[in-house]
Amino acid sequence: MAKTIVTFGEIMLRLAPPGFERFLQTPQFVATFGGGEANVAVALASFGLPSAYVTVLPDKNPIADAAIGELRRLGVDTSKIVRGKGRVGIYYLEAGANQRASKVVYDRGQSAIALAKPGDIDWDRVFQDAGWFHITGITPAISGSAADLALESVRRAREKGLTVSCDLNYRKNLWKWGKPAVEVMRELVKYVDVAIANEEDVQMTLGIQAEVDVHSGSLDRAQYQKLTGKVLEEYANLKAIAITLRESKSASHNGWSACLNDRQGFLVSRHYDITHIVDRVGGGDSFAGGLIYGFLELATHQEALEFAVAASCLKHSVPGDFNRLTVDEVNALLKSGGSGRVQR
Repeated sequence: MAKTIVTFGEIMLRLAPPGFERFLQTPQFVATFGGGEANVAVALASFGLPSAYVTVLPDKNPIADAAIGELRRLGVDTSKIVRGKGRVGIYYLEAGANQRASKVVYDRGQSAIALAKPGDIDWDRVFQDAGWFHITGITPAISGSAADLALESVRRAREKGLTVSCDLNYRKNLWKWGKPAVEVMRELVKYVDVAIANEEDVQMTLGIQAEVDVHSGSLDRAQYQKLTGKVLEEYANLKAIAITLRESKSASHNGWSACLNDRQGFLVSRHYDITHIVDRVGGGDSFAGGLIYGFLELATHQEALEFAVAASCLKHSVPGDFNRLTVDEVNALLKSGGSGRVQR
């Protein structure tokens, strides 16, 4: 029986205007749930792997109950979730279109995870029967105590012998509690096996400068190989680092690809031209879920990288944070190249 993949972070209520409307253009919000680590857990469950999600949510709270119910419905093990004080975090999303950028407003102060601290989660219980642990740079950005809890989680995962992955995920609007991201994340990454990032994440969380032009419209192989090499040189514990490359031509039109340095070689994925984006939020999390799936289930790291990029490409066509795609659907894209022909 496959070992469980555990993810840890904050799940939030997501409130978004219908379609591509501005905030309160009409007095309505579409309510769903989302959050980086929960998105990865859902992606892995949709790919058929056993996934469990751990967080802290307020006790006796119907919104928290609904979030747990949604994760269960999508096949995620929620038995390790802890209930405590605080509230459910919220984020508001205004979807961009064409030259109008998307906009996110966070309302996460005093949430249950922001109030959580080391010792609040029984990691021995959480990591029972687990083989992989995934976290992101979002959790330590929420509060000082959440940062301490995040560091505790990766240390305990390493003690248990789990493979640890971290999406560095720099969020400048969250790092307000005192310490800068680079001070916290440089320590946390010492316990990580597989890092996932983009150029800004590497620069802002690890302090390693990226000599790449993300607006050039192409992947400069030599510079990305140099960048990933710098990270691996500084962190001997890392077995691999994947870098996603998003070319934002407009809010509706992105180029999408990625590269991976696994110390054995530098791998580059195929490139996708994504037009008429439905929802880009969660695309990076779908990449992370796809990469974890590929590392565990596929024969080569090149195959893992291609699967991850294809999965995240398809996520741009699905409304909401969560990936709702199967392995067969991702493989169909890899086989077809993205013709979009009707499946009959």
